Amino acid sequence: MTSKSPFLKILNTLAKNPRVWFGAGVLGFNIFIALTASYISPFDPADMDDISRRLAPPSSENWFGNDLTGGDVLTSVIYGTRTSLYIGFVTVFLSMTLGVAVGLVAGYRGGYIDMILMRTVDLLMAFPGILLAMALAALMGPSLHNVVFAIAATGWTSSARLVRGQVLTLNEREYVTACKAMGASGWRIVLKHIFPGTLSPLVVLATFSLSGVIIIEASLSFLGLGAQDGSPSWGAILSQGRSQLVEAPHLSIAPGIAIFLLVLALNFLGDALRDALDPYQNK
Repeated sequence: MTSKSPFLKILNTLAKNPRVWFGAGVLGFNIFIALTASYISPFDPADMDDISRRLAPPSSENWFGNDLTGGDVLTSVIYGTRTSLYIGFVTVFLSMTLGVAVGLVAGYRGGYIDMILMRTVDLLMAFPGILLAMALAALMGPSLHNVVFAIAATGWTSSARLVRGQVLTLNEREYVTACKAMGASGWRIVLKHIFPGTLSPLVVLATFSLSGVIIIEASLSFLGLGAQDGSPSWGAILSQGRSQLVEAPHLSIAPGIAIFLLVLALNFLGDALRDALDPYQNK
């Protein structure tokens, strides 16, 4: 009887984990909402202010109630899903791309290049990422793309350090030594033989990073440093609700639950992927 391939073992492990089903279900549901927001939202976000319905409680017409300007909270939450996922995926892609590039160069070249790059990483990691993101967002002004840049500019350090550590380990493997002895170029060795070995931990890190970016984006929007170009945000809705917790608790409950469920789902996925991709558990 032939044994299962490592890929099939990983899929089998993931399929048996209830956290994967919950996480994938919630994430898939949010992606569906983000992609179909313009079709499923009950109102147009650009034309739904009705001051006569200011802070109205949930009703059959407005399931999640109304906000400070009379807008439909459900519509804002739906479009806020699109904003959060857009910022999350774009930011993680940019930060991971920069971090992987820095980690590969630092780990493979070593010497002064490694020292300079890693001291830069240490310097950035010495400050809380949320504070640096707040400072950059405040300097550049509140907008969707500025938020992406502010978070990505401070979020690449963890992936750079992770990749550098993996490269230092993989660089000592026999097949890498053989490639060097055969005269293969450095770029070929890095991209074809070393980089694939870093993908498993990177996938896990990307999942956790996505949940972190969503929290940071909500925090920036809550403080008024998020997107101000007409893009609804969960953090902005929470900011409205902080002064209306007694009179209109629905303003805080709806976006709070949305953030909680999505971040919880991503953390569940990250934990499950970390367990499934652990080489010691899949021997």
